[in-house]
Formats: sequence, C-alpha cells, structure tokens
Amino acid sequence: MSGDAAALDDVCRIGMLIRMRTTLVLDDTLLRQARQRAAERDLTVSDVVNDALRQALSRPEAVAPPFSMVTYGGGGSLVHHEPSDFKNLLDEEDRKRSG
Repeated sequence: MSGDAAALDDVCRIGMLIRMRTTLVLDDTLLRQARQRAAERDLTVSDVVNDALRQALSRPEAVAPPFSMVTYGGGGSLVHHEPSDFKNLLDEEDRKRSG
C-alpha cells in the first residue's frame, strides 16, 4: 500500500471506531417516541438515542445505604436456630391449643 492509501485506511479505521454501528432491540413505543422527537427537532433517530443515552449515563447511580439491623436487648450470646426448630415449636403450640 502506498503512503496515501495507508493514511486513508487509518482514517477510515479511526472513523469506524468513533462511530460503531450496532443493532438495538427497542420497545415499539420507545421507537415511535424517538422517531417523533427526531422529526420535531430535525435530527436522526441515532442522534436522539445517543442524546438519551448520554443523559441517562451522566446521572450518578443511586447507591443504597449500607444495611444495619436495629436490635434491642442486652447483646447477649447469639442463638443458632434451624427452620425445623421453629416448625417443631409451632407444632407443639398447636397441640397445646387443640387438646
């Protein structure tokens, strides 16, 4: 390849990396709204989608505060219980009530 052809090839590759084409599956309603907005503003649908993504991604994500459980009492030793322990306790209470 000559120097000019190589330079042109490099420019084409850079342009392709800057504006990659991709396929998105959009909800029908969203696509209609994007087309409507594009027509109102004399833009392409791609411009509308790019702007919407930029806006959505520029907002910081909400981060949930760390979880802490409020407990009451003296903070004694922890007791380990199995689900079967609760079942047995409930069964025993049922027997006492019914007979």
